[in-house]
Amino acid sequence: MSIRHGLLALLSSGPRYGYQLRVEFEASTGATWPLNIGQVYTTLSRLERDGLVAPGGADEQGRAVYTITEAGRDDLVRWFSTPVAQTDRPRDELAIKIAMAVAGGVDVAEVIHTQRAATMRALQELTRAKRAAAGGLAQRLVLDSLIFKAEAEQRWLDHCEAVSKEKNR
Repeated sequence: MSIRHGLLALLSSGPRYGYQLRVEFEASTGATWPLNIGQVYTTLSRLERDGLVAPGGADEQGRAVYTITEAGRDDLVRWFSTPVAQTDRPRDELAIKIAMAVAGGVDVAEVIHTQRAATMRALQELTRAKRAAAGGLAQRLVLDSLIFKAEAEQRWLDHCEAVSKEKNR
């Protein structure tokens, strides 16, 4: 997900000011994607430049609020209706690391062990965060996604270990 579309999605519910967008973005992503306020305002400036948001005056405390435009709503509808392709995701650094370890004569078992321990710690932290989460459904779904990915990574590491053992026989 891009920050751009996350902010548009939040603005589709009504006008917001920058700090409010930051807080709601982080809450919606289960605090797994922290934003600094500069990112929010830089993104809002670009969205305004592209005609996707418009300044909506100021709220009662004098904070500048933004509203989504019709073009912004159209862009958001396109984004929600377009599936995320595997090629849109960043490269899998772990897969590359394991492949390079195998190709480079590195102790693959040690690389796998180190990663497995880190992934298990992350899985435990995510599980604790899910239990403690007071956020809504959006936060729970983000945490569930991260938990499922960590579990899948553990299974993949088990597979890598088994395959590398077979190769060394």
